[in-house]
Amino acid sequence: MKNAKPLPAYMVQRYHGWKATTYNENSAWYRRLANEGQRPRAMIISCCDSRVHVTSIFGADQGEFFIHRNIANLIPPFTDDGDHHGTSAAVEYAVCNLKVAHIVVLGHSNCGGVQGCHDMCSGNAPDLEDKSSFVGRWMDILRPGYERVTERNEADPMRALEKESVLISLENMMTFPFVRSAVESGELSIHGLWTDIGEGELHQYDPDSDQFVQI
Repeated sequence: MKNAKPLPAYMVQRYHGWKATTYNENSAWYRRLANEGQRPRAMIISCCDSRVHVTSIFGADQGEFFIHRNIANLIPPFTDDGDHHGTSAAVEYAVCNLKVAHIVVLGHSNCGGVQGCHDMCSGNAPDLEDKSSFVGRWMDILRPGYERVTERNEADPMRALEKESVLISLENMMTFPFVRSAVESGELSIHGLWTDIGEGELHQYDPDSDQFVQI
């Protein structure tokens, strides 16, 4: 592959720093992870946004979480059309192979993907409307959330839509037969979270009040 290039120097330096400190101080743990395989208790689905650092938020070590990241932390509805479905494959592997006990969908403040969905649905992003836009077609998943936010006439529509990205994902996740079966049997629980990056706050969805409540 002639287009591939060596890593930039700063990444190489950071790797050597990690290997000399964190790895060497915990090498037995890393070898155990490698030899015994992973046994994560939870799967976390979060946004690709570089500001969302799941392991830092929960103080997690390697091997604790099975993490999947995509634009705007969205889960599409179940479909068995035989096409390529990266997020659906990750959910299937977590539930059917790893037998995780929890799946957490984590949304966040100032999400660029959610902003793109809002702009597209309000007619202000014609480039995302194009059928060739991967981002636009992915954000179509959130269109029902945009419609709900518009109907409610939210005072802060962007923040409301960020939280809808979590709720839409939870709703879609329950359309997967293996997820529904695991939830109904009590083997799996699903959770919705939203984090305010600037304030360091974490809010969880409470189904009784139908609100996100600060933890």
